[in-house]
Order: sequence, then C-alpha cells, then structure tokens
Amino acid sequence: MSNAELASSYAALILADDGIEITSDKLQSLISAAKVPEIEPIWTSIFAKALEGKDVKELLLNVGSGGGAAAPAAGGAAPAAGAAEEAPAEKKEEEKEESDDDMGFGLFD
Repeated sequence: MSNAELASSYAALILADDGIEITSDKLQSLISAAKVPEIEPIWTSIFAKALEGKDVKELLLNVGSGGGAAAPAAGGAAPAAGAAEEAPAEKKEEEKEESDDDMGFGLFD
C-alpha cells in the first residue's frame, strides 16, 4: 500500500470518527496538516467518491461478515441436516473437475 493510500485511509477514518462528511477537500486538508509529503489530489477524490454516502464505522464493524462459515461439529456430534444437503453439491463440483481431465488436458499437460 502506498503512502498516498495510507494517508487517505487514515484521514477518512479521522473524519468518520468525528462524524464529519468525507470530502476530497477535507481529506486533503487533514493530509496537509499531518505534513505528509506529495499526496496527489486524485487519491483524496478516489477515497471521497468511494466512501460517499457510506457509514465508515458500519463498514469497519462488518468486516468479514460476508457469509456464514461452517462451524465444526463438537465432540463427534452428528452433522446437521444442512451439512448433509451440501455434501452432494460438493461431489457434483468434483465430478466436473474430474471431467476436465477426461478431455485430454490437465494441470501438468
């Protein structure tokens, strides 16, 4: 990550923490006040446009919540019904991969 990206990210976090709207001018002002050398204005405009209308605090709180991870079964307990339904789908995907080998080409050909 470049200094410009880091400086813009930190400036955006500072503005979000204070509840101030994130704009290119405000990002550039913070970066200048921090005496970070030679940050091109394109970076602040990219960050301002990307974060426009978004709640940065909410984004940070939801990092990694993009889907449910399968929890391991405790102490040899029987798998849940949902896990049993997923197993055939995985086998179908494996069959597709195997069928690629039957076509006469593979990873090491």
